[in-house]
Amino acid sequence: MLARVQILLGAALFSTGGVAIKLSSLSGWQVAGFRAAAAAVFMVLLLPTVRRNVSWRVPWAATLVLYTLANKETTAANAIFLQDTAPFYLLILAPWLLGERIARSDLAFLAALILGAVLLFTTTSEPLATAPRPTLGNIYGLASGLTWALALTGLRWVARRTGHSQEDPLAIVAIGCVFAFVVCAPAAFPVASMPLLDWGVVLYLGVIQIAIAYIFITRGVRRVSAFESSLLLLFEPALSVLWAWIVLAEAPPGFALVGCGIILCATATHTILKGRARSA
Repeated sequence: MLARVQILLGAALFSTGGVAIKLSSLSGWQVAGFRAAAAAVFMVLLLPTVRRNVSWRVPWAATLVLYTLANKETTAANAIFLQDTAPFYLLILAPWLLGERIARSDLAFLAALILGAVLLFTTTSEPLATAPRPTLGNIYGLASGLTWALALTGLRWVARRTGHSQEDPLAIVAIGCVFAFVVCAPAAFPVASMPLLDWGVVLYLGVIQIAIAYIFITRGVRRVSAFESSLLLLFEPALSVLWAWIVLAEAPPGFALVGCGIILCATATHTILKGRARSA
């Protein structure tokens, strides 16, 4: 139960990313690069295990960059739901790469999430002030779905090994942040100006929305399969849509709100039932 709650807490922090990215006046490349740098510095300075166990395996940097670019071009709802197509890829990747079987209860949960996602994806594709090029953003978001599935697979693989080695999955996140900053730097510099709000957004995204969120996630995935983790993380897009609606006035249609409700209820039900089954 605790592991699933940790993943949900990480998802809740993740969900604030779309709104924060859109509040910044920086370009997508600048936000992606600078928040990655902030996250890397925070983890290296404050987490000793990261300094001792820097790993070059399975960098998830592509997901960070693609998701940021998607948020700058399309709606927060589309960006996050296209990224969270990861469970569909994990239906293939988890049994093949991790040897993890997919439970029937997980498939039922996936069906409920598909219904919620379909309803949520009825949002308009017309350009908006906060979504100037939705088609391009949707392409970035779709690509981030595959890279996120690969990232979760890698985090789960390393997390399962921590009982037999000194590897820390957070080291993957840290080196991924460094890699993301290096990739974004050519397009991020020079910086004409950086208002106080942008400094606050970058620090929040790096320290809280990435670093602290991943502390929760990496603790949780030690005891939860990659596929189930990806399902629990679909708690994030439902909240992301609500934040975008409240803060940015990206108002979703009525069916999208129903989709949010389905995902939130399905996630809560699945978490409680799984926790009771494990206790029994």
